[in-house]
Amino acid sequence: MSSALQSPPRYDGDFAHQSVATVHEAAGRVGALSHAVKSIAPGMKVSGPAFPVQLRPGDNLALHEALYAAPEGSVLVIDAFDYVEAGPFGEIMAIAAQVRGLVGLVTSGSVRDRDAIAALNFPVFSKGICVKGTDKFVPAQLTGSVVIDGITIRRGDWVLGDSDGVVVIQADKAVAVLKDSITREAKERDVIARIREGARTLDIYNFAAQGAKA
Repeated sequence: MSSALQSPPRYDGDFAHQSVATVHEAAGRVGALSHAVKSIAPGMKVSGPAFPVQLRPGDNLALHEALYAAPEGSVLVIDAFDYVEAGPFGEIMAIAAQVRGLVGLVTSGSVRDRDAIAALNFPVFSKGICVKGTDKFVPAQLTGSVVIDGITIRRGDWVLGDSDGVVVIQADKAVAVLKDSITREAKERDVIARIREGARTLDIYNFAAQGAKA
């Protein structure tokens, strides 16, 4: 596997300061993976361009190969076809990913070695935790896109994950969504300040007037 793939544009710092909820709203409430995709430990956050990989259930050879094909700074996004009865990614692979400069992993399957991965501070978001091992027979087919929870994720799409979940923003919309997210966050800070001063959410959002008209 070649590791000479071109790195996609970076938005690390700016996106990393945004919450998944804010970005999801700013994007028009699209791109969120299902509630089942969760961080494997508290406080994990990931922000980076997607490197999609399909993984045959019960086999992780493709994932080993993807570690060395993904550009530095990538988030491995693994379509495991919702198979959670095996743990194809664990401590050793997390260390290998860190050495390669990868910044996290999102999978529709399971992982194992949760405590060890958390101690490494390597962000992982998965649908399950499973101790069961895997075979190494099926090589990678790096087609450039996967579908998880009905969301098509292409190479270079921006992946953001935190304690609330994971959202994926299409690469060609990332700049606009980031701008809208920053604006939305500033407005929310203002709302919070007004609430602390005694304002009611009903009045701030004009819900009281809407209820009166109903």
